[in-house]
Amino acid sequence: MSNSSQSDQDSVPSEGAIPTEQTRHGEFSPLDRPRELVLVCPDFKSNVNLSRIVRLAGCCAVEKIIAAGNGKIDPVIARDAMSHVPIERRRSLLPVLKKLRSDGYRLVGLEQTDRSTLIHGYSFPRRTALVIGHERLGIADDQLAVLDDVVELPVYGLPYSLNVVTATTMAVYEYCKQFPRG
Repeated sequence: MSNSSQSDQDSVPSEGAIPTEQTRHGEFSPLDRPRELVLVCPDFKSNVNLSRIVRLAGCCAVEKIIAAGNGKIDPVIARDAMSHVPIERRRSLLPVLKKLRSDGYRLVGLEQTDRSTLIHGYSFPRRTALVIGHERLGIADDQLAVLDDVVELPVYGLPYSLNVVTATTMAVYEYCKQFPRG
């Protein structure tokens, strides 16, 4: 059998198969209630990381982002999320964390520490402030001291840690999995 007839045969749906058509950028899934998830970001070394986290926040209907520093957000990377996710800028995150706690948020760090637990068994509270570590320095010691919980993603090979955006995406996905309707 020639390659072209093999490829033609592969494109024919099997009997009983439901034909599908790929939809690109379909409508988003509405939530039953707003998410109560805040992302707290350090002053990242790379503006690309902040821009990608903004896009993630938009896709997952995150309540807001609180970011330290003056990192620029690239609108090409962040896309429409820039107009849908409130972004607050702060010089220092420690007062922000204390305020979030007084507002009823559980402060959950995303970091590898001697007291962190694996994220797979962690039950996120609905009202969570996810504190993200700096890509090189992690979460500052003064911030670690005020966190309620610290979760980490297991790493099974080298390097010893995931990229900050990849780790944040996985943690936000886990939160959304636990609260799929908001």
